[in-house]
Amino acid sequence: MVDSLRPVLFITLFVSLFISISAQTCATHVFPSNNQVSTDFTSCNDLPVLNSFIHWKYDPATRRVHIAYRHTNIDSSRWIAWAINPTAKGMQGSQALVAYQKDGQMTAYTSPIPKYGTSLAEGKLSFDVPNLTASFQNREMTIFATIQLENSTVVNQVWQEGPLSNGVHGVLNAVAWGILMPVGAIAARYLRVFNSMDPAWFYVHIATQTSAYIIGIAGWATGLKLGSESQGIQHNTHRNIGIALFVLATLQVFALLLRPKPDHKYRFYWNIYHRMTGYVVILLSVVNIFQGFDILVPEKKWKNLFIGVLIGLAVIAALLEAFTWYIVLKRKKAEKSHHGANGHASGHAGSNGNPYGA
Repeated sequence: MVDSLRPVLFITLFVSLFISISAQTCATHVFPSNNQVSTDFTSCNDLPVLNSFIHWKYDPATRRVHIAYRHTNIDSSRWIAWAINPTAKGMQGSQALVAYQKDGQMTAYTSPIPKYGTSLAEGKLSFDVPNLTASFQNREMTIFATIQLENSTVVNQVWQEGPLSNGVHGVLNAVAWGILMPVGAIAARYLRVFNSMDPAWFYVHIATQTSAYIIGIAGWATGLKLGSESQGIQHNTHRNIGIALFVLATLQVFALLLRPKPDHKYRFYWNIYHRMTGYVVILLSVVNIFQGFDILVPEKKWKNLFIGVLIGLAVIAALLEAFTWYIVLKRKKAEKSHHGANGHASGHAGSNGNPYGA
């Protein structure tokens, strides 16, 4: 399963796969003799967009099609995908072949698209693909495949290309909203109980939350860019939560600038607003990060790592919560004993001062 491919909208152009067109530039293309499928393609089409070409050879005896999908003028930071829809004229139900380069090696895999907006997750297609490879050279990426057709020799094809996301958007947001925000909240709630940490806890809180906000804005911006490059695809829940987080976090920043003084009559209400908004931001952040995991489908280790971080922060918060209550109760007990001792001493002095009784 590929963690670096973002969801895409295929350009849905319904073209008969086996009807040739005159004056094709693809007809002059010569494949290297070392490709792993077939070099004897009998037909080809110049696809109307994305510098793309489809070559094929159909074997009626076996009902197999040997294809080569070429995408020219492309660099190694992009992925390509070519798909056919065996049953309908739309993206839903399309069966895709995907290829990309990572660490100098080409990877090709199959990806079914059961519904609109589905990510290009690896999976088995509705038909067999006995051979699937890919190549990249001279700014040309090619998918070679053998497809086993069942009941039709005329199908609809769709194709697309896009940038590898490299997880930047996810990493920025996971660090900002999923780690720094909770750490800042923990600092504000628990460090202040230590007298020696006053006012250091406040500056730790400000530093972590400000850093989280700045990094989060960068992650939010990369999300907008990724969305603009995948026109037609909208992960509404993820997007809407992201917008809500941006708005709430921005309000928190402005609220800090408008923070009343400790003895102000509205400080109590400001504290309630600030804390509740902060907790909502943290909760929504965690929910949206898991939404992102479901969209990008990264390697399982990354999701497990984030879950481990959350468990670690929860354990730390639980221990500090218990310790905070211990300190608070201990101080109250000490203050109560101190007041009691002072009251007893005062009463004794009064008795001595008034030998005649009260």
